[in-house]
Amino acid sequence: MLKIPRIHPHAPHAVAHHKRGIAARFAQIRTKGMGGIAAFMAVLGPGLLAGLSDDDPAGITTYSILGADYGYRLLWIIPFSTILLVQFHLLAVRIGAATGKGFVGVIRSHWGRSWAYAAVVGLLFANFGTICAEYAGISAAAGLIGIPTWLSSPIAAVLISLVVVLGSFHRIERVLLVISSTLALYIIDGIVAKPDWSAVLHNSVIPHFPTDHLGWVAIAATLGTTLAPWGLAFIQSYAVDKKITVAQLRWERVDVLIGSVLTGVIGIAIAVACAATLNRSGIHITDAGDAAIALRPLAGSFATVLFGAGLLGASLLAAAIVPLATAYSMAEGIDAPASLDLDSKHFQFFYAAFVVLTVAAASVVSIPGLPLIPLIYSSQVVNAVLLPFHVVALLLLAQNETLMGASRIGPKTRVAAWVSIALIVSCVGALAFA
Repeated sequence: MLKIPRIHPHAPHAVAHHKRGIAARFAQIRTKGMGGIAAFMAVLGPGLLAGLSDDDPAGITTYSILGADYGYRLLWIIPFSTILLVQFHLLAVRIGAATGKGFVGVIRSHWGRSWAYAAVVGLLFANFGTICAEYAGISAAAGLIGIPTWLSSPIAAVLISLVVVLGSFHRIERVLLVISSTLALYIIDGIVAKPDWSAVLHNSVIPHFPTDHLGWVAIAATLGTTLAPWGLAFIQSYAVDKKITVAQLRWERVDVLIGSVLTGVIGIAIAVACAATLNRSGIHITDAGDAAIALRPLAGSFATVLFGAGLLGASLLAAAIVPLATAYSMAEGIDAPASLDLDSKHFQFFYAAFVVLTVAAASVVSIPGLPLIPLIYSSQVVNAVLLPFHVVALLLLAQNETLMGASRIGPKTRVAAWVSIALIVSCVGALAFA
């Protein structure tokens, strides 16, 4: 119960102070009721966008091939990758909140410019193939309704560039969050395909290892597309751009958990839809567009529409986020400003890098006859090969007391991270021996 003390009627200063006290108490009561929701909404974005953007056209292609070629047998790699996604996304956000710098920015300040340049080159090498994959996805989705690649890719590139360069941070974030909601269509697609749910559950929990080299390539590609180095770089830089603090990490963990779990659920839904239809009929595919077309006679036109709409949404989301992740890293590498709130009326290296990457990828995809699928699929394997280097760097930074201060990770987190890194190296290393 709110107690209101008695005040002498001729004490104006006391009256003013009293009124402010009542207002403050009511504000405190409202905050206690809405504080949790408000605190969560204040940090919502980095985890959700970084997670869901992993379900991009390269990811959809990889999950589709996993289901079409291997049925339910290798489903376990998706939940396994999702656990790692939660673990290392939390690590990246923690470093960003504690240092106020993105991944390459921390490397530059802590290990020097040479290591920062090496990190930028590695990310640029792996990311460009993925950016091309995003525009290939836009092209494939537009092609389902008869729009040619030479038209859909340039239009998408122009629109995305205008939104990023001219929009403010919060406006861009709202647009990206709305686009990300279209990925829920894949969950419906997985249900419409009528899979064997007992086989789905069994193979999602019990590991079955590949018997050939291509199976291990599928494992590495799935790991590389789910826990992509560009996603780790993006979530750290984006959290810094959003000004996430150490005090907000409690709620940012929820954001990361939701984004990662949704990523895994959508990945399984895509693989399951293809396993229940394409694998059962012995149909092999080369990309996500093929998967959408192949689903029509097996699961109905509704499934094709859902798959195509989800592909378009995923492509547009990732076509903004992957170049953003790369532009953040490139700007941090040369110690240039990196933010979505920069003044776009004057030259900014960050925006220039984003536009150049976007135009280059859209141009490559528009070249007729270019073998895009090997480029897309191999880029995910490259992601997997680069992944151990990225996560080791994250762990070394996160356990450094000079850099992290009181936010340094504890012994249990370090042990868990090293175990995860060993498992990642084992999966990737199997490529050389399978």
